[in-house]
Amino acid sequence: MTQLLFESDEQRFTRCYEHAFGYHRRARLLVQQSRSPSLVFNVAAIAVECYLIALCSLHGEMPFNHNYRSLLASAEEKSTFSETLRSNILALDTIFGICSVDDYHHGTPDEDDKLRILAVCDELDVLINRERHDATWRTQ
Repeated sequence: MTQLLFESDEQRFTRCYEHAFGYHRRARLLVQQSRSPSLVFNVAAIAVECYLIALCSLHGEMPFNHNYRSLLASAEEKSTFSETLRSNILALDTIFGICSVDDYHHGTPDEDDKLRILAVCDELDVLINRERHDATWRTQ
């Protein structure tokens, strides 16, 4: 039996999906606790990253960078995103100021940002669950 140096796509999918679902759930709990939009947003943003990595792993893609634009580009190799979901994911790089190291800023997420990112999490969860029923894991 060959031992892998890194985890398999299936292992990475399982780990990242569990993390995404956990952060997503925690963000929803923070809403119920009337926590700040910024806190909810930041927790949900981690969920979005994990969901996108899980989606890439589901299809055997390995993203090279973990900003939202790169993760989305890798996921789009095998998955189709609605234009609304796509633009909401891309907007995350702007809020975090990730596009430029020289001019980094972190915006303050407001109530609309909170609702938008929770909707992104919901849509990514639905997309993954729909696609994983059709996925066939590659054999090593």
